[in-house]
Amino acid sequence: MTSGAGALHTGMSDRISDRTWLIAVAAALWGTDGLLRKPLSGQLPASTVVFWEHLIIVAVLLPWLPGALRAFRAATARERWALVGIGAGASAVATALFTAAFAVGDPITPLVLQKLQPVIAIAVAAVLLGERLRPGYWAFAVPALLGAWLMAFANPFHVRFADAEAALLAIAAAALWAIGTVLGRMVSENLSSRDITVLRFAIGLPAAGLVLLAQGAPVAVSTAQLGPLVLLALIPGLLGLALYYLGLHSTAASRATLAELAFPVTAALLGVSLLGASLSWTQWLGMAVVVASVTALGLQERSERPVVETVGTAA
Repeated sequence: MTSGAGALHTGMSDRISDRTWLIAVAAALWGTDGLLRKPLSGQLPASTVVFWEHLIIVAVLLPWLPGALRAFRAATARERWALVGIGAGASAVATALFTAAFAVGDPITPLVLQKLQPVIAIAVAAVLLGERLRPGYWAFAVPALLGAWLMAFANPFHVRFADAEAALLAIAAAALWAIGTVLGRMVSENLSSRDITVLRFAIGLPAAGLVLLAQGAPVAVSTAQLGPLVLLALIPGLLGLALYYLGLHSTAASRATLAELAFPVTAALLGVSLLGASLSWTQWLGMAVVVASVTALGLQERSERPVVETVGTAA
């Protein structure tokens, strides 16, 4: 999953049919992730879950792999390194961190903390892509970070190590996904979204295998576990990502960012209703602050004076 991509792109032409609804559908699919990942994280090591996710998706995408490999060979050295960063970092390592967060924390916090991706991605884009942050950016970033703190801990003024560990794992995953978003934008000018998606998982598979070997985790899974792994890989994973890229192609970035709010809302509702999770009042407050901050950021980017100045934009 790469839910922060919308915050980095400029608005699409008004002549193209808007597909904001499709972004919302994709985000809602990502919100179902916890239903499958939380039970699996209690049965299997994170690296085993991630390895099988990548293996299943690569098997499905196998017909498109030769074309994607040709695109990789034709890419520049800079683009190849970016693709390796996307596959190894944003796909394999980030997903392993995200899965580990479920093993030590509740089923809602890791999902909601992913809404920090646009805030992180914009800052990374300023460094890697030369986009300039205006001072107003911090008026959205600081409340979002404070909201993330409240969301992460049931008692934000008395943090236990286990709570901090889960939050840090989730935020580290969000940061890697945000970097992957920026790298994806970097290579998207010369590579198709299909090739980027195929290469993301094809490169991520051996990286996930290395993580699995380094941790000494088992490769084998039971027949009962294989079904949930297939659903996890194909529904919130591959289908969600495919719908997201399809919708993003015809959706203004700021509207995509707003539509992505279906992700934490779905995750929270399913976590409370089906996974037995409970949140303190400060965590609900934190969720509201994160959602409000990212919403406000998306609205600001639609205005005549966005807080992020892209390359070639007048000051």
